[in-house]
Amino acid sequence: MILVTGGAGFIGANFVLGWIAATGEPVVSLDKLTYAGNLGNLASLAGDARHGFVHGDIADRAAVQRLLAEHRPRAIVHFAAESHVDRSIHGPGAFVQTNVVGTFELLEAARGYWMELAAEERERFRFLHVSTDEVYGSLAEDDPAFTEETPYAPNSPYSASKAASDHMVRAYRHTYGLPTLTTNCSNNYGPYQFPEKLIPLVIANALEGKPLPVYGDGRQVRDWLYVGDHCEAIRVVLERGRPGDTYNIGGNSERRNLEVVHAICDALQEARPREGGYRALVQFVKDRPGHDRRYAIDAAKIRRELGWAPRESFASGLAKTVRWYLDHGAWVAQVKSGQYREWLELNYAARSAA
Repeated sequence: MILVTGGAGFIGANFVLGWIAATGEPVVSLDKLTYAGNLGNLASLAGDARHGFVHGDIADRAAVQRLLAEHRPRAIVHFAAESHVDRSIHGPGAFVQTNVVGTFELLEAARGYWMELAAEERERFRFLHVSTDEVYGSLAEDDPAFTEETPYAPNSPYSASKAASDHMVRAYRHTYGLPTLTTNCSNNYGPYQFPEKLIPLVIANALEGKPLPVYGDGRQVRDWLYVGDHCEAIRVVLERGRPGDTYNIGGNSERRNLEVVHAICDALQEARPREGGYRALVQFVKDRPGHDRRYAIDAAKIRRELGWAPRESFASGLAKTVRWYLDHGAWVAQVKSGQYREWLELNYAARSAA
């Protein structure tokens, strides 16, 4: 079996669901269940003997040690993280605690567990750390895409905390020999994404006839990766990746933020027409402090060495995503709690229309 941290979050839950469907191998999910962790994401596995859930914190080393001793996983897949740039600007401490301290405590627990394994089990064990392209900083319009060799240059408290966790993972491989793998992905989208991120936020606001906030001029560029493709790539890296290596995972889908918002508006207009259309709801607002201009992933290494490439285009992945949110209105209503509304007020109310 394997242990997945952050298994009730957006990418973690998609990974757990996809893992069991693809492999049938048992999974234990560990999740602190902060605002973005939602057991409803794993509801389809209720009663499935192949899945177990543990409510816990990766920063609680003793609890993780007990979990490892009880379940004896052959691998740890580490998704658990604070991941929203705007939240990191308002409250960076939580990002340091979870992403830096939490990863350190998890590494220490994993190292102790791994060292006590029998030789054959030690050889097979893997610690896969899931990170982000934001650790590489910002690109100019004509710069080449990020590769695994791009120097780190994080620009937000979020990306700095993830960069720190990446460095810790690298150090545990170099110093202790722990068989680690690191993946750095581009912007994910798809089912179960908490509606603070761009795509689900725009879908939710549009369906309620609310303004669709676009930072600055909306010309920031991101590479978009459908979450199902990302999860498949992680399975491939876990199976065939070389310990100590890093693999960049991208969707080959660079888009400006405003293009993404317009594409969502058009998809919604086709599926659920609105008088005047959804584009009329777009509102330019004050930009995020230190907003990185462009991210782009060069995924040539994982394609060349492990044979992975994304299956979804941006158009096909977005169509699936919009349809999922239209079909799961109850899920959206459930996650949009009072805490969520308070967050929207904190982050957007002070941003006057540009």
